[in-house]
Amino acid sequence: MFRERGVWGAILLSLSFLFVLACGISITPDTSSPPAFDPTKAALELQATSMALQLTQAALNAQQAVQPTSPPPQPTIAQPEAPAQVQPTPTQDVEARIRAANVLVYENTDEYGIGMWIQDALDNMGIKYTQTGSYSGHFMEYLNSGTKYDLIIVGAEAKDRISGEFWDVINTRLTRDKVALIAEVWYLDTEANGPISKILGGCGIRYQKDYSLADSIYWWDPTHPIFNEPNTVLPLLHYDRYWANQTGDQIRLGGSGDAVLLAGLAARKSNEEGVLATCYEGRVIIQTFSDHDYKMADVIPLWENYIHYTLKNHFLAVP
Repeated sequence: MFRERGVWGAILLSLSFLFVLACGISITPDTSSPPAFDPTKAALELQATSMALQLTQAALNAQQAVQPTSPPPQPTIAQPEAPAQVQPTPTQDVEARIRAANVLVYENTDEYGIGMWIQDALDNMGIKYTQTGSYSGHFMEYLNSGTKYDLIIVGAEAKDRISGEFWDVINTRLTRDKVALIAEVWYLDTEANGPISKILGGCGIRYQKDYSLADSIYWWDPTHPIFNEPNTVLPLLHYDRYWANQTGDQIRLGGSGDAVLLAGLAARKSNEEGVLATCYEGRVIIQTFSDHDYKMADVIPLWENYIHYTLKNHFLAVP
């Protein structure tokens, strides 16, 4: 407000100066003759006009200077970026598929009351399965159904056997669907030349000889995932014999497959005396000793590793 009063004061001062100057100069003309040109007078008038214009312009400039300015722009607040979605790694994807796998199980120790250790392993892992127990007829029905299975388990530890045409159907699923397979078979001495020979030959193993009583089992490749993922399992050196005879068979390398012998009855690795092999790019495990001749606390974690390993390789082979 004080600045506005100053502006108008400057304008009034300019006008007053012009009025005084005008009054100081005679304006009464001589009626008898035209006024003579007075250069001094003209110069003074011009100077006064110029000063008045300068004062007026200065006042206007001062008025413009006090005009309120527009508020400064507000700082732009950057919006936080939405967090990028974490893409699952291949390992995470395979683990999720393992947990969602569909498994068919034949486990024939149900009538003996000695425990269903394969089923226990699946329960521990939270994997869905269809369990037929010792009902081989039901097992065949499921094999012949149109249901897609990721893993087939043959736990034929008791004296009832899965033989003959069962292996033809399993072999078809193995080669056509790339299904995973875990087979616990102690009776290769009677089956090796039958339909199971297609699976054994494709695996790269052959029957070597029978053995009657359980003995210590040594890991021939202790760093293999089968002994370490997801559980670290020590060699089955301590046994508790349940079966009085015909407890298992020994196998050796032979055939066209990619078999690796992982464990055996000898302390040092050889191409013979094996009791555990993997093949078909890790989708198949063949076990020729009997679970219940060893401690449950060792066997169940080992089966969890079997299941994890074969399913992992199944899903790597099947997009």
